[in-house]
Amino acid sequence: MEKEGINRKPVDIWILEPLHRFINKSSTSGIILFSAALLAIVLTNSPWSAEFHHIWEIEFSIGFNGSYLTKSLHHWINDGLMAVFFFVVGLELKREIMAGELSTLSKASLPIAAAFGGMLFPALIYLFFNQTGQTSAGWGIPMATDIAFVLGILYLLGDRVPLTLKVFLTALAITDDLGAVLVIAFFYTSEINFNSLLQAGIYLAILIVANRLGVRNIIFYAIIGIGGVWLALLLSGVHATIAAVLAAFTIPASVKVNEEYYTNKLDFLLDKFKKAEPNQNTLVTNEQMHILEEISEVTKKALTPLQRMEYIMHPFVAFFVMPVFALSNGGVEISSDFFSQATPPVAIGVFIGLLAGKFLGVVGIVSLFLKMKWAVLPEGMTRQHLIGAGFLAAIGFTMSLFISDLAFVDKEHLEQARIGILCASVLAGFAGYFTIKYAGKKKHI
Repeated sequence: MEKEGINRKPVDIWILEPLHRFINKSSTSGIILFSAALLAIVLTNSPWSAEFHHIWEIEFSIGFNGSYLTKSLHHWINDGLMAVFFFVVGLELKREIMAGELSTLSKASLPIAAAFGGMLFPALIYLFFNQTGQTSAGWGIPMATDIAFVLGILYLLGDRVPLTLKVFLTALAITDDLGAVLVIAFFYTSEINFNSLLQAGIYLAILIVANRLGVRNIIFYAIIGIGGVWLALLLSGVHATIAAVLAAFTIPASVKVNEEYYTNKLDFLLDKFKKAEPNQNTLVTNEQMHILEEISEVTKKALTPLQRMEYIMHPFVAFFVMPVFALSNGGVEISSDFFSQATPPVAIGVFIGLLAGKFLGVVGIVSLFLKMKWAVLPEGMTRQHLIGAGFLAAIGFTMSLFISDLAFVDKEHLEQARIGILCASVLAGFAGYFTIKYAGKKKHI
């Protein structure tokens, strides 16, 4: 039934509203990410394989006044587009640290411990199989958890999943992302240009000072963050995605007007709008326009720039950045020697590191904390849910592929790492899904 006063057109009913519902489902980003990865595999093994790979090698240049930075499309995606992904990760981290699941020791201790175990064990297992040589550089690959896929699987399980399990896994994944960012910063950087690094520090200081002075203009932070911090770090040799996280931490996280002022002001403006003389057509009057502008302005002041940017950018990251990254990095050639490629130390280290290392790290460390009575399981979450969470944490798709591209230059090792990542992620997804599904059924008996 149509609500009174709402003029719904056919385009709203048949296109916009269904699309809005689809986008707002928590499983949608995981479905699109999986579809992009599957498409990459299909195209890599199709008659158009050469053309598909050639697309990512096309070079683009940016610059001015005779100075240009030239990189392939693949590198622009990994160094530029993925910086947007890391920027949103930085916003989420700051929000969680300020007022979320990482804001207090009691809330944060269990997911932080689980994330630490889930990073340490996979790295050690990988190094067990790759102790020396070029392949040892891939120890960071199995440390990551892909929260988009994890939340997608949890959504498919519906009401079998307690809210506390979703919160636990989200906090674990965000902490995991922070760990991955630090690993990239300290262990996956090239030779450092200290002049460019100093420039990046100056731009970052400008953003910090602007925050302290109360500057809330998002465009200002975008210009200094991208044109200053990101570009300078890109030229310094430190991976440019680190710039995105640092810039995100400088975004203001305070409101300009408090809740009481906002509600009083909104009541006043709404009352004023009701009393305004209306037009006898679909247009609003000048008076109504001014009132609506005031409502919009005071609403902006009641929101923190940090939350506003996260809300605006999240769909772009979920539905464009991550699928494009998966499409450009997820292609695995399935040939007659596929299984021989799946058995070298790199593939074995990544596969066992993700599947066994993540499970042992998450479940083992949490079990130790519970046994020592340093923490308790969140309400509604059982030991079987914890086991399922240990498997789901082994889905390391996006970040694992990203780190593998930093760790290896040669195509052979990169291909082996991708095989290990994809095989482990698929098996972990199925194992986590059925473990939690069974736990849910058991609870309902």
